[in-house]
Amino acid sequence: MVLGLLPFTDRVGDGPLLDAAAGEELMAVHRGVAVALGARNLEPPGTLFITTKRVIWLDDADAARGYAVDFLSISLHAVSRDPEAYPKPCIYTQIETEVVEDEDSEDSDSECGDDFELSKVTEMRLVPSDPSQLDALFNMFCQCAELNPDPNSESEEENSWVHGDEEMAEGSDSEWQLTDNLGNPIGYTNGDHDLARSVLELQINDQRFEDAEAVEGETQADHHH
Repeated sequence: MVLGLLPFTDRVGDGPLLDAAAGEELMAVHRGVAVALGARNLEPPGTLFITTKRVIWLDDADAARGYAVDFLSISLHAVSRDPEAYPKPCIYTQIETEVVEDEDSEDSDSECGDDFELSKVTEMRLVPSDPSQLDALFNMFCQCAELNPDPNSESEEENSWVHGDEEMAEGSDSEWQLTDNLGNPIGYTNGDHDLARSVLELQINDQRFEDAEAVEGETQADHHH
């Protein structure tokens, strides 16, 4: 399997040609979904196909334009509703590539021309025309990610849920932060213990802070008596 985002033009009618020999099955279809690769401008809406193996986006107007990425290449996906991170609500994904980055290729996924290399794209945003589709999209991503565990992981525990508010800076492949709003699941990461551990540490620290406040309050009450 080749890591990274790939061009996709294999169509059957209005949909993609699936790899039936590998057991690939169509799970969901979302129409009116625009895509933004790296820091490039948002492309016109197309149709998003989520299969048991891949995420495939096809341009509705240009049959020669389409993209596909295996779930094994998606290291993180999250719901982004913060307008400071991106102007429109979207599904944000980080993509693993096989390209070795160097000084000449650092800005390769933000080129404005059509000759940019898909293999160097490390971020993809999927923007549905109807933002209410976001939760359904996220849940389907999670379901299909579970079907494609990292073969290099030593155990299933390496696939960790992440909770918090997503605050990614536009054009960044890693600048997102976790807050203590632990009731709102926004992300899923494949094989990263540190993120889940950070959430646990936040929970522990919050609890210690609350306990310290309670002890201080009891002490003050005793002094009043």
